[in-house]
Amino acid sequence: MTMISPKSMETVQRWLNDPYVDEETKSELRALENDQAELEDRFYRDLEFGTGGLRGVIGAGSNRINKYTVGRATQGLAEYIKAIHGDADGKPSVVIAHDSRHFSPEFALEAALVLAGNGIVAKLYPSLRSTPQLSFSVRHLGATGGIVITASHNPPEYNGYKVYNSEGGQLVPHEAERVIALIQQVDSFAAIRRLSREEAEAQGLLVWLGEAEDRAFIDTVASVSVNRELIASKLADDFTIVFTPLHGTGNMPVRQVLETIGFKHVHVVKEQEQPDGGFPTVKSPNPEEREAFTLAMKVGEEIQADILIGTDPDADRMGAVVKNGKGEYVVLTGNQSGAIMIHYLLSQLKETGKLPHNGAVIKTIVTSEMGAAIAEHYGATIFNTLTGFKYIGEKMTQFEQTGDYTYLFGYEESYGYLAGNYARDKDAVLASMLICEAAAYYKAQGKTLYDVLQELYEQFGFFLESLESRTLKGKDGLAQIQAKMADWRSQPPQQVAGLAVEKVLDYSQGLDGLPKENVLKYMLEDGSWFCLRPSGTEPKIKVYFAVRGASLEDAERKIESLRDEVMARVDG
Repeated sequence: MTMISPKSMETVQRWLNDPYVDEETKSELRALENDQAELEDRFYRDLEFGTGGLRGVIGAGSNRINKYTVGRATQGLAEYIKAIHGDADGKPSVVIAHDSRHFSPEFALEAALVLAGNGIVAKLYPSLRSTPQLSFSVRHLGATGGIVITASHNPPEYNGYKVYNSEGGQLVPHEAERVIALIQQVDSFAAIRRLSREEAEAQGLLVWLGEAEDRAFIDTVASVSVNRELIASKLADDFTIVFTPLHGTGNMPVRQVLETIGFKHVHVVKEQEQPDGGFPTVKSPNPEEREAFTLAMKVGEEIQADILIGTDPDADRMGAVVKNGKGEYVVLTGNQSGAIMIHYLLSQLKETGKLPHNGAVIKTIVTSEMGAAIAEHYGATIFNTLTGFKYIGEKMTQFEQTGDYTYLFGYEESYGYLAGNYARDKDAVLASMLICEAAAYYKAQGKTLYDVLQELYEQFGFFLESLESRTLKGKDGLAQIQAKMADWRSQPPQQVAGLAVEKVLDYSQGLDGLPKENVLKYMLEDGSWFCLRPSGTEPKIKVYFAVRGASLEDAERKIESLRDEVMARVDG
């Protein structure tokens, strides 16, 4: 039985004795008096502020997300903003948005009032808005930074707090390190400066955003369409879409952008239309998982839809479902959807003479090489980044500043995509528009997206990828994940699945000019690879696999053999 450590017990007592902690929170902690394991998990550390911000289970405690940990993080962020704003004209400002999760509105308002208490203008959306709209709004409004309250596709008990810089991108390591240092200097809740809502509004430090900003976002996303006139005039009449927002923020913006470019037959899954932080109809609100599309598939069968799309709670990830040659629904992987969108976008730009000579496509080190092969076919340059769209956003800004490359498309295998320069984070609203536009375009040629995918395999090779995750919760789980990474690092295999390991890429050393990160990638003699990476947002170790086969059957055989051997050691 896990006993609470003296250090954790000291922190518990500090919370119980602190006059700034409300009675409701103290009652929650007193109720756990006899559950020492739970108290230890809640207080053995401060909830970690990573490069993206905070993410954790909702509840009382230093290792939980609550108004106190949100307030402390915001006080540290405020100090950082005041430091970087320096002598710039006017007051610094931060745009704040939130999703449909439990306590998201409360945490968003708390962050706004702490910023206001520090003389920073908080520009707050009054109801749920998507993460990509937040990224866009920071840029559109010329803000100093941004905050979005979301835990993406995590289970219902989680929430999170993501921080954005003035470019609209999530903080990258050198920025996050400065914020973390300032948060650590906030040694008591009494040090958090905060105004009441009435005071903040009266002083012009709390400003409410709304319809004008919404319209600007929708119109900007729609402008990225490459076949808007064709969709509206010819292709929309005979094309049917089923859409599920999975109880999140995607409902309104996705429908609005599809309508804006001319789609007429969009059917929303009614049971999943309304925002609900409990996500009652799914095990996980994750469009990467087939189960999340169960209700959408039912509607799709009833109306013979051409495509099914789904977005996660903060609408930065999009999943698509199409029928294969046997008439069965298949959920496209993030790599497959990305490859299709790259092919569609670049082929259309080339056809219309708008493909720039210095075009660039950015992907992560765990994303398939198929998209890279397609992009290179169209003359684009490929750039690889570490996992996390913040690194793609950082690269986009570099291109904008130097003019050396023209950004075309960026994506991650985890269902995150962006075309257009209007934001610095992945956008499921844009991806929903682009994948539906591609599906309608190819339908007019008598093809489904599944047909297009098979053509791409034939042309560029049978690329196949897979992901395995192992969830290891709490303090013990974190230690296990660290031990597994240490084992693979100190004893790398010489051979896997009958193939020699040609190279081990240890990104903790800072390879290829990238920031240091705890990632191991093993390159095999036939071009296959696998990669081990602790998740930055969940208590998981993730293992990625990628192969290229002579046929789909050959690729399936290769990846199964590779996965079985690697996971036997990971689980051992």
